[in-house]
Amino acid sequence: MTTINNTIDRAVIEQVVRRMLTESSGGESADNTNNGDLKVNVSARHVHLSDEHVEQLYGPGHTLTPMKWLYQDGFYAAEETVMVVGPRKRMLPNVRVLGPTRPFSQVELAFTDAIQLGLDIPVRHSGKIDGTPGCVLVGPKGVVELEQGVIRAARHVHMHMSDLPRFGVSNGDLMDLKIRTPMSSVVLEDLLVRADETTKLEVHIDTDEGNACNLKAATSFELVKKTDCDCH
Repeated sequence: MTTINNTIDRAVIEQVVRRMLTESSGGESADNTNNGDLKVNVSARHVHLSDEHVEQLYGPGHTLTPMKWLYQDGFYAAEETVMVVGPRKRMLPNVRVLGPTRPFSQVELAFTDAIQLGLDIPVRHSGKIDGTPGCVLVGPKGVVELEQGVIRAARHVHMHMSDLPRFGVSNGDLMDLKIRTPMSSVVLEDLLVRADETTKLEVHIDTDEGNACNLKAATSFELVKKTDCDCH
């Protein structure tokens, strides 16, 4: 098992493990709003785990159990949750794990989540974790200390390759998202286009962004190609 550094003592870890085992797990929260075939989803705080870390947290031979299938085929919110512990023993209990597993573990939080944990996290695209802060993950069977991997996920739009000509963009380009509500309109800038042959059209923003633009009251969305983008 990965060792724990001196900033978080073992007694505290044991305490939060016991608390985690006795608390009910919270569900994955998301706002889902359709505008034609464009879906805009709030991606709540979550954790991606490697196979190695799944076994360290939940026991040898353990595999993730799908609880709820997500909009993108093959991806799911798992039954498993972890406690995320930051500096000065601050913690977020019952953070949902998303599957399938990945080659390395990554924690995705909103800005307000990071404040609660006492972390200063950068905005990064998924997988770009070099130089990012770490944290401690607490499961029912063990503890994992991540040296890096805590990020605020940059807003992005998933596309099928067939969607690219329709929007006049290429994989890796940046776009803006116009969100209209009965009271106001908001523009979220610089959504990274992530396209492949299996993905469905979907925008991901975090909980802070969803609340700021009042996504639940949105009446329409529009994805706009950035004309001044030097993206490649």
